[in-house]
Amino acid sequence: MIKNYFLSLLLFFGLFPLIVIAQDSNTLEIQQADLLQGATGFERLINNVRMKHQNSLIYCDSAHFFRAENRAKLFGNVRIVDTQDPVTTNSRYAEYDGNTKIAKLRNNVVFKNEETTLYTDFLDYNRATGVANYFNDGKVVDSTNVLTSTNGEYETRIEKITFTDNVVLVNPDYTLKTNFMIYMTVPKTAETVGLTNIVSKDGDKLNAQKGSFYDTERKIFRFYDGDVETATSKVFAEVLYYDENQKYYEGRIDVSVYNKEREIEIFGEEGKYWEDRKYSIVYGNALVQKYFEQDTMFMIADTLISQDSENDEERHLLAFRNVKMIKSDFYGKSDSLAYIYSDSTIHMYHDPVLWNDKSQITADSVRFLIANEEIDRVYLNRNAFNISKDTLGNFNQMKGRKMTGYFTEGQISRFHIEGNGESIYFDVIEDSTLRGMNKMLCANIMMYFEEGNIKKINWLVKPEGEFNPPHLIKEEDKLLEGFQWREEEKPSMEIIYSWRTPKKREEFPEDFFEQPDVTIQRPSDEELQNLIDEKIKSASEMKKLERPDLPLERSNVED
Repeated sequence: MIKNYFLSLLLFFGLFPLIVIAQDSNTLEIQQADLLQGATGFERLINNVRMKHQNSLIYCDSAHFFRAENRAKLFGNVRIVDTQDPVTTNSRYAEYDGNTKIAKLRNNVVFKNEETTLYTDFLDYNRATGVANYFNDGKVVDSTNVLTSTNGEYETRIEKITFTDNVVLVNPDYTLKTNFMIYMTVPKTAETVGLTNIVSKDGDKLNAQKGSFYDTERKIFRFYDGDVETATSKVFAEVLYYDENQKYYEGRIDVSVYNKEREIEIFGEEGKYWEDRKYSIVYGNALVQKYFEQDTMFMIADTLISQDSENDEERHLLAFRNVKMIKSDFYGKSDSLAYIYSDSTIHMYHDPVLWNDKSQITADSVRFLIANEEIDRVYLNRNAFNISKDTLGNFNQMKGRKMTGYFTEGQISRFHIEGNGESIYFDVIEDSTLRGMNKMLCANIMMYFEEGNIKKINWLVKPEGEFNPPHLIKEEDKLLEGFQWREEEKPSMEIIYSWRTPKKREEFPEDFFEQPDVTIQRPSDEELQNLIDEKIKSASEMKKLERPDLPLERSNVED
């Protein structure tokens, strides 16, 4: 009692600091307290407590100081301030170890490092390494982002925070969810590992299956095995880059760009897309799939360029080098191609070839029209040539300066030759007997087809020619000048998919935003056993009530 009274007087008159003997720099020191009380194994410091350890000042309402162990328990309004770096901490309770330099802070913890503030109820801070670990939920706030997670590690010296489990990053533009993130507080960049889902303020979805990088200040993203989905488009790539300020996408490895409004999807090895311009370029074994209600048009090329626009006349798709296409029974090949959306017309340039059923069509340039999702008409300009093979292996041919083909339900129904028309027609009876060959010259010819075979020919303007029976037909007369049968060049789906097979992606991949906020925990084995025991006991009691033959307990009241 006398000892406590003496120490209180020293503290009251400010004399206690003067008697503190110079100690080792690692020693935890008492600098101030309104009241000091001795206790078994520790000293109690009460009201306006201030302690010091090296370059840190420690404040609290009261403390238990274990002098021999060089540690203290701190109670109420705990505050630790470092005089040489900007880190400050606040909490309702803490334990500080002067030997390990570890502060264990609990309840309403606020850990502040310049512009970055961490809030949690459980934090261990190692002053020796500058590393703070929190668990059982924490929140980090800076000038741009709010980040939360179940666990986290803050390396203050390198401005790095590692978030794990139920990680959420929120800023005015985006909300990000993942299970592992490394966040650099100075450039404000976030790097994730594994599944990552982001939703923009406009509802756009940005996803990565194998991690991502997000510069929250410059609004630049990089996704690994990622996709970006907006109201009008969806972009996939193994590595996907997005610059929001520039409205620019760049994808590498297994790229696909899907236009929801046009029902068209473009695949390739690399791709670029300018959102404001609605302009994209995809190259490296590129593939187009244009989806119709009844079927799909496939097209491959080295490079594809797509231009979308509010103006119908400006919308187009360009394909360059090694172009091949298939739509139902319609096949095509050329060096380059242009698809004009406004009138659903496809232009083919540089050695174009078309195949439909039994016919082969060539010209210097080819233009065909799609109407009601079917090939409706084909226009051949300069050196137009149509060849069809009959059941006996003969080639029916017609050529001219200009030619127009008409289709019904995707099949050739008639061809009209205009200018310098020539034709060779083999007259076959019942697909088995050759009757003869008709070779004609006529400026204007109309040829009609049925099931791919020539049904009728009309020579409209001053025809000249001859009909020869089989024994008078010469081999050199069987082919028109310029004849070239190119069936081996005809595309197939095997060729299309050997050029590029689109990567299969999950239709409904896992998404953190689709998971409920509340999870129902599975009961432990002990809890399950208790439930079973209660059920058995309840059932046993019910059986006793249902059996009247069981003896009832004797009443305490005699009859």
